[in-house]
Amino acid sequence: MARNHQPLAGLVLAGLLSPCLAAESGYQTPPSELAAIVDAPRTPSQSLNPQRDTILQIHRPGLPGIADVSQPELRLAGLRLNPRMHAGSRFEFGTALTLLTLADGKSRPVSGLPASPRIADSQWSPDGKRVALSLWGDKGVELWLLDVSQARAHRLGSFHLNASSGAGFSWLGSQLLAKLRPAEQGPAPEKPTIPAGPNIQQSLGGKLSQTRTYPDLLKTPYDADLLDYELTSQLALVDLNGKANRIGKPDRYLAVRPSPDRQYLLSVRLQRPYSTLVPISRFPQRIEVLDMKGRSVHLVTQRPLLERLPSGNDAVETGPREVEWRADAPASLFWAEAQDGGDPAAAAKVRDALYLQAAPFTKPPLKLQELASRFADIQWGRDDLALVSEYWWKTRDIKTWRIQPGRPGQAAELLNSRKSEDRYADPGVPAMISNGRGQSLLQTSADGDSLYLLGDGASPEGDRPFIDAFSLKTKQSSRLWRSQAPWFEQPLAVLSSGKALLSREQVEQPANLYIKTLGQNDGLRQLTFFTHPTPQLKGVQKRQLRYKRADGVDLTATLYLPPGYDAKRDGPLPMLMWAYPAEFKSAEAASQVTDSPYRFNRIGYWGPEPLLARGYAVLDDPTMPIVGEGSKEPNDSYLPQLKMDAQAAVDEVVRLGVADRDRIAIGGHSYGSFMTANLLAHTRLFRAGIARSGAFNRTLTPFGFQSEERNFWQAKDVYQTMSPFNYADQIKDALLMIHGEADNNPGTFPIQSERMYQALQGLGGTARLVMLPAESHGYRARESILHMLWEEDRWLDQYVKHAKPREADSAAKP
Repeated sequence: MARNHQPLAGLVLAGLLSPCLAAESGYQTPPSELAAIVDAPRTPSQSLNPQRDTILQIHRPGLPGIADVSQPELRLAGLRLNPRMHAGSRFEFGTALTLLTLADGKSRPVSGLPASPRIADSQWSPDGKRVALSLWGDKGVELWLLDVSQARAHRLGSFHLNASSGAGFSWLGSQLLAKLRPAEQGPAPEKPTIPAGPNIQQSLGGKLSQTRTYPDLLKTPYDADLLDYELTSQLALVDLNGKANRIGKPDRYLAVRPSPDRQYLLSVRLQRPYSTLVPISRFPQRIEVLDMKGRSVHLVTQRPLLERLPSGNDAVETGPREVEWRADAPASLFWAEAQDGGDPAAAAKVRDALYLQAAPFTKPPLKLQELASRFADIQWGRDDLALVSEYWWKTRDIKTWRIQPGRPGQAAELLNSRKSEDRYADPGVPAMISNGRGQSLLQTSADGDSLYLLGDGASPEGDRPFIDAFSLKTKQSSRLWRSQAPWFEQPLAVLSSGKALLSREQVEQPANLYIKTLGQNDGLRQLTFFTHPTPQLKGVQKRQLRYKRADGVDLTATLYLPPGYDAKRDGPLPMLMWAYPAEFKSAEAASQVTDSPYRFNRIGYWGPEPLLARGYAVLDDPTMPIVGEGSKEPNDSYLPQLKMDAQAAVDEVVRLGVADRDRIAIGGHSYGSFMTANLLAHTRLFRAGIARSGAFNRTLTPFGFQSEERNFWQAKDVYQTMSPFNYADQIKDALLMIHGEADNNPGTFPIQSERMYQALQGLGGTARLVMLPAESHGYRARESILHMLWEEDRWLDQYVKHAKPREADSAAKP
C-alpha cells in the first residue's frame, strides 16, 4: 500500500522534539536489517493426532496487512467480533497444511484447499482418520473435512458456522456437532438514529466488591440487541457427507459439549439481563443438559448476573461453577461449589466442595471432595484415579490430591504440596492421552501403576526439562529422561514402546521435532528440518547472567551481544534492557534461575533482540522481583525494590564491560511499560525509555491491577506512590510511548498513554506518543510492527547510541 495514501498513523508529537524527529506522514519502514526480522519465515504449528502416529502441520504466512487488521469490528461485552463472518475478529490464519508420519518421517502436503486459504481452527477426529477445519470464506466461516489417508480436504455442506464464541464445531463420534448461522436469520438490527432515552446505571448498595476496569462493555440497549444477534446459532449434527440435522431451536449458545457417551449435550446459554459494568463472562447463564433433540433434560444451574463479587483474588461466585463432563465416565456431571460464600475474607475450614451427578440426573449429587482452598483443576483417569489441584492465591499454596471418583467416600491422598512460585519444586504436569471417545485422560504405564510427569526442570543451572515416572504405590518419582547440555529439549508426548516426542534446539539451531528412545544415550531420530529463520544473525552471543541486588536477592538475566563483538577489543556498547516485574511471596522463590542458556537465539520482532542488528547489546528479562514476605504485600515496597533491581542490572553489565553506563535504555510492554516510566521518574539510570501499551495512573484502575487485590481506598498510598503519572515532573530522560488505539486489555486503556504524554508535553519533557490504528494490546499488522521498530530504532539512535556522558553530579538520583 503506497505510503502517500496513508493517514498520519496516529502520530502525536511533543513540541519540544528535535528537528530530526519531526512529523512524518504515514507508516514508516525501518532499516532493512530490522525489516528482514519481521519478514523471517515462521515455523508451522504442530498438532499430534489421538493415535500419536501423525502430526498435522499448519503453515503460517507472514504478518497480516493493516487492511485485514482494520476490517470492521464489533466490540461487545468484552468480545471482539467480525460482523461479516460471525466470528472472533482476532485470528491468526494458516495458509497450508502438511501431514507428517512419525513412523517414517515422510511429509505429505494437503490438497483440495482453496487458493490462499484462511484456516482458522482444526480438530482431529477421535479415530485420527480425519481433521475438521474451519476456513474463512467470502461469505462466512466454512466447515471443511480433511481425509488423512488421501491428504485431501473438501468443504462440508453449504452452511456457515457461528464462531462468535469458540470454534463453532467439535467432533461427536464420527459426526460433527456444529453451531450454524441460522438460515432464517435476517439482517442485523439497525442502530437507532434517534436515542430512545438516556442510558442509566444504578447501584442499590451492598457489600464491597471487586470491579475491574473492563474494556468493550455494552453501553446501550442497541448494543445488547446486537450481541444477541451475533451470538444466536442453530445447533446441528453434521455427517461426513455434509448433511446438517438441526437440534432444537436457535439460541444464544456460549458453549455446547457432548457427553463422552454422546447421549447428552451440556449447554451454556446466555441469559438477560445484561450489564454495562462487567463483560459477558459474568452475564447470567443457563447451564443445563439437553438430549440429542435439543430438549432440556436437567437444569444444572441458573447462574445470575455477577456484577458484585467479594473482594480479593481468591473470590469466586456462589453456586455450581466449572461445570464439565467427567471424561472417564459415560455421562456424569462434575462441578465445584464455594462453601464460604465465595468470600476469601470469611473464616472457613472448607472453601470449596466438588460434586458428581450421573445420568439420568434423578439422584442427588454426590460430594466427591472438600477442599481447604479453591478448586484449580482436575484430570480424570479411571474409577480409582483422578488428580485434583487446589490453590490459594494469597499464600501461593498449591496442593495436588489423588481421589477415587468411583468411591466418593474414600479419603483423598495428598501427592504434592508446594508454593506455586517455587519453580524448583515443581514436579511437572501429568501426561494426558486421548481415549477412543476423544476424551483426554491421564496417561499411565502399561501396568496402570505409574503416571508420566513432564516438567520444565527449573534448577540453579537453568531449565532442564524432564520426563518422570511417578509410582502411584510408593508416591516416588523415577527419572526416565532429562534434557542435556548443550541442547534445550522439551518433551511433547510419551509414545508407545519407550519412546517420546521431543522438541530439540540449540543456541544456533532452531527447534525441530525428534523421536527419542528413552534409556538410550542417543536413540534420536529427527522428524523436521527447519532452518535458521534469520541466518544473517548467526553468531549472536548469549550468556545467562546471575548477580545480586543490594539486599542479597539473587537475580538473573539473558545477555545478547552482536555477532563478532569482543568487549576487550570493541569496548562497551549502547544497550537496551527489556523487563517485566513479577510479585513474589518469598525472596527464595524470587532468586530462582529462569530460562536456559541453550535455547535457540530466536530473534523475533516483538522483544528487544532486533536491536542487536543495529549494534546494541541487549539485556532481556532481567528479573525485577517485588517481594512481600509473610503478611507484607509486595507493592508496599514496590519502588525501593524496583530501583534495587534496576541498579543491580546496570552495575552488572557495566562490570562486565559490555555496556556504557551513560548509554543504556530501559523498555517494556504492558506492566513492563509501567515499570519503564517509574524507573525514569525515580532514577537517572537510563538515558531513554520505551513504554509500549502501558498504564501510568493507578487511580484509573481503582479496583486492583496486575496482582494487587486491594482497591484504591484500601491502599491509597500504594496506588499514588506507584503511579508514575504523579511524578511526571521528575522524568528528565526521553520517553517513547507506543499504544494500540483499540487496546482491549483491562487497565491499559489508550487514555493512559494519552494523559501521560499530555503531562510530559505540558511539563516540557522529551516525549513522543505513537498511537497505532486498529491495534489492540498486542500489535498484528505488518505495517504496525515495521513502524514500531522504526520508532524504537530512531529513538534509541537519537537519545542513547550517541548520548554524551552525563554531568558527574547528575549521574544518579535518589
